[in-house]
Amino acid sequence: MIAGATTTGERSEIRWGTTAIPYAIRRSSRRGTVSIAVEPSGRVVLTAPTETPVTRLDRVVRQKARWIVDRASRGREMLDPCAREFVSGETVRYLGRCYRLRVVSSETLRSPHLERGWLVVTTETDGPDRRQDVRKQVISWYRARAKPQLVERTAQWAEDVGVRIPELLIRDPARRWGSCDASGKIRLNWRIVQASGRLVDYVVVHELAHLVHRGHDTRFWSLVAKALPDYEARRKALREVGPSMVW
Repeated sequence: MIAGATTTGERSEIRWGTTAIPYAIRRSSRRGTVSIAVEPSGRVVLTAPTETPVTRLDRVVRQKARWIVDRASRGREMLDPCAREFVSGETVRYLGRCYRLRVVSSETLRSPHLERGWLVVTTETDGPDRRQDVRKQVISWYRARAKPQLVERTAQWAEDVGVRIPELLIRDPARRWGSCDASGKIRLNWRIVQASGRLVDYVVVHELAHLVHRGHDTRFWSLVAKALPDYEARRKALREVGPSMVW
C-alpha cells in the first residue's frame, strides 16, 4: 500500500454496457493522481488524492473499463484452482526458468531439491492431505531461495538508487510484490522469484526508490528510470505474468 494511504471502506460502482464494475477506494494525502489496480482475484482498487470526488473516480473507471474487464478476466482465469494440483508433471518456475514437478512417495523424506530439470518433492502423505503437503513443501523451497536472492539483488541495486542497504524482510502478502515502510524496512513477496531476473530487479528497484520518494510522483519514476531505463517494459511484463505467480 502507498505510504499515507488509508482504506476507509468507501466503494462505488459503474456500469459498462451490461457489466457492473464495483471498486474500492483508498485515499492518500500524498497522492496527486488517481491510480487503478486490478488484483489477481479481479478486485478493482482505486488510490486517489483525499479530496477527489467519487464522480470523478467513476469517470476514470468508465474510461478504463475495457482494460479493467480484460485484466480481471485474465486474473481469474490464472487463479483457477484447477490450474495447480501439485502433482508430477506440472510446471514450476524459478527466476524465469521452467522446471517440472516430480512428487515421490517415500517414507524416507528429503528436502525439496532440483535434479536434472525437476523439482523433486518427497511425501509420505496420501489422500486429500497430499496436495497440501506438497504445496507446503514447494512454498518452503521457494522461500528458502528467495531470501539470499533478494538480499543480494537489493544490495546490488541500492548503490545505483543512491540509498543505504535497507533491512529486508521476506513476506507472504496476497496483493503486493513489495512494500516499504516509514522506518526504511523493505518487504518483498517470496513469489517474485518465480519471475525472470529482470522482473525481480524491477520490484527491488521500485521499493528502493520508495526510500527516497514515498509516493509515485514524477520524481519517483525518474529515479526508477535512472536505474532501469526500460522500467516501463518490465512493469508491463510483470503485470502480464503476475497473476500466474499467485497461488
